[in-house]
Amino acid sequence: MADSPMTPFHEMAGKSPEEAKFFWSGGPVEVAPRTWFQSFLSGVTAFETDAGLVLVDSGLRQLGAKLAGMLRERTKAPVHSAIFTQGHIDHAFGLKDFLVPGQARPRIVAHRAMPERFRRYELTQRLNAAINARQFGGSVNRAETTDEFNNFRTPELAPDTLYEDRLVLSVGGLSFEVHHCRGETDDHSWIWCPERRVLCPGDLFIWGVPNAGNPQKVQRYPRDWALGLRQMAALEPRSLCPGHGGPVVDDAALIRRMLLETADYLDSLLQQTLAALNDSAPPHVDIVHRVQPPQTDSPWLQPVYDEAEFIVRNIIRYYGGWWSGRPSELKPAPRDGLAREVAALAGGAQALLTRAEALAQAGDLRLACHLADYALEAAPADKAVCNGVAALYERRAARETSLMARNIFRSAAAYARDGRAFA
Repeated sequence: MADSPMTPFHEMAGKSPEEAKFFWSGGPVEVAPRTWFQSFLSGVTAFETDAGLVLVDSGLRQLGAKLAGMLRERTKAPVHSAIFTQGHIDHAFGLKDFLVPGQARPRIVAHRAMPERFRRYELTQRLNAAINARQFGGSVNRAETTDEFNNFRTPELAPDTLYEDRLVLSVGGLSFEVHHCRGETDDHSWIWCPERRVLCPGDLFIWGVPNAGNPQKVQRYPRDWALGLRQMAALEPRSLCPGHGGPVVDDAALIRRMLLETADYLDSLLQQTLAALNDSAPPHVDIVHRVQPPQTDSPWLQPVYDEAEFIVRNIIRYYGGWWSGRPSELKPAPRDGLAREVAALAGGAQALLTRAEALAQAGDLRLACHLADYALEAAPADKAVCNGVAALYERRAARETSLMARNIFRSAAAYARDGRAFA
């Protein structure tokens, strides 16, 4: 993983070419006649019609010009309509760069929940900037000094056509079916063009374990997500243009397999988690360790971004609330006070850190980091403790497979060096 939070995803490849498909960037790729897909961080699909272009998504604001430049290698047609699959900044903020000079404002289609998402962004700009700095860069300090993560507001070109469950658009001889499916977000849509048999699932498919568990973000919806994937598979699309990663062109059998395997993966986690919850509602951490993700070699189900453990926690949150199930954590003491008590019992913060380092050496980094947290919170001014905790979290980050876990642990290391507990 490169150090810069804005390093292009295609340079942050996994262990093999197959695993790296989540990070694919390139284009334009012709996925059907007069239909092109291009991706840089996220994907944009363009359908050329007799009335102009229909775009699915528009990329990040900072990358809109690059994505538009790829597309304009193939067509100079004006944008007639744009459909946003969700309101995240890497899908709904780059549209301006796709417009040709003098053209009318395009119709912009989205689910009716999207404006409320933008209102939430307005209320939580610094929170979201900090979250994304940790998730993508490993250090929250970048949120205070750059504009890379500070697009959390209504986009300049906002949706003007909102729908509830399903909308069919007719543009220049083509039809576009827009379907609502709660998944990564509550405002998520997937789009089907039957004449060209092209499916645009947005982030419902991303060439990796579904982003259904992100530990820093709001609720995700694995059950609805799996149902949506099965609906898409039933259409037997010939080409697939994902929210992240490369397209699949003229391979209906592979696309069906990808969609159904991803649905099965989510269903397995859901069913196991519900069974554990129904078994006397044990503490959440016990459920997390009880649920086993399906074993698969499929390159589209590798934990390169999100991972099964986080999805399980999101399922628990949806069905079981926020309390962990541990009695003391219903109304907990301040963390620093608890840490000082634990450190006093152990013989001081340095003793806790020494034991944490021994556990890490023995291979138990999970338990080691619990003790490291207490050491840091008990003695945040002790530089030796701070540096020791930082080293443990760097070591843990290096062993993680998902971008999310790796960068959150890197962020914890950055905090520790400054003498601050992570959150």
